[in-house]
Amino acid sequence: MGVSGQERHSEDIRNVVLLGHSGAGKTTLAEALLHRSGAIERRGRVEDGTTWLDTEPEEVHRHISLFLSLAQFRCRNREITLINTPGYLDFVAEARVGLELADGAVVVVDAAAGVQVGTEQAVAMLQEAGKPYLFFINKSDRENADPSRVLGQLQAAFGRTVLAAMEPGQEKDLLEAADAPGHEAFMEAVLEADDELLTRYLDGDEVSSPDLHRALAKSVQLGTVHPVLIGSALSGAGLGLLELAMADCLPPPQTQALGGTVVRVLKTMADPFVGRLNLFRVVSGELKADQHLENLNRQHSERFSQLFRLHGKTKQPAASLVAGEIGAVAKLQETTTWDTLATAGLKIEPLPPVAFATPQYRLAVYPLTDADEEKLSPALSRLLEEDPSLTLEHPAHVKAPVLGGYGELHLEVLVERLKRKMGVGVRLEPLPVPYQETIRQTVKAEGKHKKQTGGHGQYGHVWLEVAPSDQPFEWLDKIFGGSVPQQYRPAVEKGVHEAMAEGVLAGFPMTGIKVTLLDGSDHPVDSSEMAFKLAGSLAFRAAAEKASPVLLEPVMDVTVTCPEQLMGDVIGDLNRRRGRVMGMETVGSQAVVKAHVPAAELTRYAIDLRSLSGGRAHFEQRFRDYEEVPPPVAHAVIESRRVRA
Repeated sequence: MGVSGQERHSEDIRNVVLLGHSGAGKTTLAEALLHRSGAIERRGRVEDGTTWLDTEPEEVHRHISLFLSLAQFRCRNREITLINTPGYLDFVAEARVGLELADGAVVVVDAAAGVQVGTEQAVAMLQEAGKPYLFFINKSDRENADPSRVLGQLQAAFGRTVLAAMEPGQEKDLLEAADAPGHEAFMEAVLEADDELLTRYLDGDEVSSPDLHRALAKSVQLGTVHPVLIGSALSGAGLGLLELAMADCLPPPQTQALGGTVVRVLKTMADPFVGRLNLFRVVSGELKADQHLENLNRQHSERFSQLFRLHGKTKQPAASLVAGEIGAVAKLQETTTWDTLATAGLKIEPLPPVAFATPQYRLAVYPLTDADEEKLSPALSRLLEEDPSLTLEHPAHVKAPVLGGYGELHLEVLVERLKRKMGVGVRLEPLPVPYQETIRQTVKAEGKHKKQTGGHGQYGHVWLEVAPSDQPFEWLDKIFGGSVPQQYRPAVEKGVHEAMAEGVLAGFPMTGIKVTLLDGSDHPVDSSEMAFKLAGSLAFRAAAEKASPVLLEPVMDVTVTCPEQLMGDVIGDLNRRRGRVMGMETVGSQAVVKAHVPAAELTRYAIDLRSLSGGRAHFEQRFRDYEEVPPPVAHAVIESRRVRA
């Protein structure tokens, strides 16, 4: 399919992203449009794992889209590239990349379920990006479908610009249906984009069909009208009008004349046949096979040896790609996601990367075997290259890398891909809470290490005072004279550090302590650095155990943003988590709740908040301070550590 590179023109291209809640039928709709146009020979079924667009084993197994996919079909001499995206909230980053590739969108809505959080999220992303969109109410032939109710929900949620382009049950749009109930309001909204046409219409003059359709396209592209079409991907109802709406109302690519060829890489994938595959969009000029471009981010020349257009599970070779087209290339040496490449010598700045919300669901990644451990680090780097919405950290208190994602399914799928694509087996575990210990009293204690064996023995003897401090650690030497020789005093401090690292309550490191070396004694033959290190450790432990040791826990500054009507539920949940609400405010229809919450209560908060709010709330957290753990909670933590020991 498609036409030769010499005949392609940017104005004849339409890049259309399908967005919406999981289960609204985006993949089935794409499948129907492709089959209807002859772009694919056979329609697959999501339930059978046979669709043209869901090709990854993880998608086939779960019967949902997890990654964006592309396919092309033709309508009215337009080449329409469909960008199918997952609707499941864990994979919102894929939808965000799909939006970057596209110039317009179809938001798919279930005729029974109506407006859902995925619908709201899709429209919010489109409004932020300033890209035109229309709605398609799908599954209108289902027994419990109610397209009229859903139309009302869309208008209530997204305002007066949402207008029916067809009435439920009809097969023609309102531009042609003069007797339809919503005809007059729709016509006036469409014609508002053209003062002359609106005046003629209000005066009763006839407005030609071509003029009306041009006005509709202008209104959609300006964002003053968001048409709602109704149909069914399964039966084919309404698909003809949807095709025409995509071809005629959604805009051609926004291209820039920058004096040369410019491409922007938007996704990196591991392909089993060609290796590393970079998905890109041509921003300016024309890209030809074997052309060399300069990577502006890395100052490295790359050869685009063979170009492809992605069409579902296939890769179609392309001799060239014009501005606005989406292509793929294999085996670039140093290029990765978000890089900008341009004709050598072109003086432009690299295009900015897409910003994702920081993932708040984090788990530690442990290899299953020694062989897996050797391969883990490069495998995780490749994983982040494919999915830049992930985060990878190496906290000091966790003896494993920490992977951050948007939810349980997001990270589960990544584990499966690590095993299948990179041959690395791992297990995911919750992060340990980085508790600390400290003391509340001042205590003096003696430490003596004395051991007699054949030959030289061991002898070290010190007196220490431990006291609370507002510093993590203070060391004072108050010995007068030589009761502890100068050369052994650093060893005493080292022994104290080692004892502090092991704690005295539950094995957590100690902090906020001042240690003073007061006195001691040595032996002219048996004393050594090792003996005084052990003496220092013994003295510190003896003192710390009597100095009212307590457990400290990290407390986070948490900011939750949620719909105003959910604020009470969110606050109640934070209170149950030992949180202290510090402030509340309303911003538009959203409530912002600020609280101090112990980190131990937040390990699954990303999952629990989604469940509580239906996916409509999100939160951010950052470390605030350490606070003393309440006695009942501290007792439970200490006992659990003793059981594990």
